[in-house]
Amino acid sequence: MNKLTNIGLQKEDAKQMADKLNELLANYHLYYQNLRGFHWNIKGVNFFQLHAKFEELYNTALLRIDAIAERILTIGQQPLHTFTDYLRVSAITEASNLTNDTVTVTTTHQNLTTILNLERQILSLAAETGDEGTVSLISEDINEIEKTLWMLNAFLS
Repeated sequence: MNKLTNIGLQKEDAKQMADKLNELLANYHLYYQNLRGFHWNIKGVNFFQLHAKFEELYNTALLRIDAIAERILTIGQQPLHTFTDYLRVSAITEASNLTNDTVTVTTTHQNLTTILNLERQILSLAAETGDEGTVSLISEDINEIEKTLWMLNAFLS
């Protein structure tokens, strides 16, 4: 019996990677939905700045969601695709009725930190299993998240 995926990864490694990528996918979906709510509901003196920033962040998140789901498919597995699954798997929780600039930016920072920590775990696993495609996908995102966290910290200072 063939133990390799169509792209030459060990099937067992691909399954383990898909589980972690699905966890990332779920967290990204909750992060994305939180950003949508912040974009719609932000109030106060920083409205214009944050309204635009949250839109930029959720548009980026949407691209990441698609890339993660496609990577799961590429390694021969099935991406999660229901909110029931996302809520069950995600460490990020729904943020409801937040309108304050400091609270929404702090929540965004916390959500991104959760994603960053998970991506570092995935990066390590991908490197150990020789999954260069996932290494590339995650490395690029880590760099962007770290930069965004720096900016959010500057706002909160």
